[in-house]
Amino acid sequence: MGGTGTTTLNLKLKVWRQNNPQAEGHFEDYDVEGISTDASFLEMLDVVNNRLVKEGKDPIAFDHDCREGICGSCSMTINGNPHGPQRGTTTCQLHMRKFKTGDSITVEPFRAKAFPVIKDLAVNRSAFDKIIASGGYVSVNAGNAPDANARPVPKDVAANAFMAAACIGCGACVAACTNSSAMLFVGAKVSHLGLLPQGDPERERRVLNMMQTMEDAGFGNCSNTGACSLACPKEISFERIANLNSEFLRATVKNRNTSGSVG
Repeated sequence: MGGTGTTTLNLKLKVWRQNNPQAEGHFEDYDVEGISTDASFLEMLDVVNNRLVKEGKDPIAFDHDCREGICGSCSMTINGNPHGPQRGTTTCQLHMRKFKTGDSITVEPFRAKAFPVIKDLAVNRSAFDKIIASGGYVSVNAGNAPDANARPVPKDVAANAFMAAACIGCGACVAACTNSSAMLFVGAKVSHLGLLPQGDPERERRVLNMMQTMEDAGFGNCSNTGACSLACPKEISFERIANLNSEFLRATVKNRNTSGSVG
């Protein structure tokens, strides 16, 4: 670094190993040497896995896809922090320069009842897909882009919706919450679609269905600690949960007035 060559690290890893969802998991220790500080965390795990394969051992299973901080697949907990110690960063964009040589690093999967372990560091996050399928859509024709002035949207409303839409559905909010709540995720999706006129037709049905699906999937209630927002790689505001509660109350009251029941 600084023109003197790339710095390398020697590290001690403690990694969660679990063969399948039914197996009892455990931590295994690995000594890792010569890791470049320019490498990403996932590249460091690639180095470990290459060595394990050469030794005839089972490599560490973990999820990844784009490795550009967009997809949210690289969900793992590093030293107790979902995605690692750097705020606003996914695991794939966490670089080893954030660690020091000699550090001990504990790596484990996201811990949540609704995110069962598939193998090692990979978890099943399909519960999020079920929540989206229950209400995360609009019924209007979203084909060609309309004229800019055809349906005016105030700039502050559009900006607010855009910030909510930044959620990549990685599940860090669930892993950070003591109750494994998905309220920040659902709040972001409800805010994103509910703020825009295209999402208005499903506004009440959306929040009622998504909240019910979230509960059915086994997610807990909001712990009100704000840990979810701190762990979010896209730094989704904790205010999204307040907005979600407001939308849910509005939809519940309106549904009672029109049908005499909730649901």
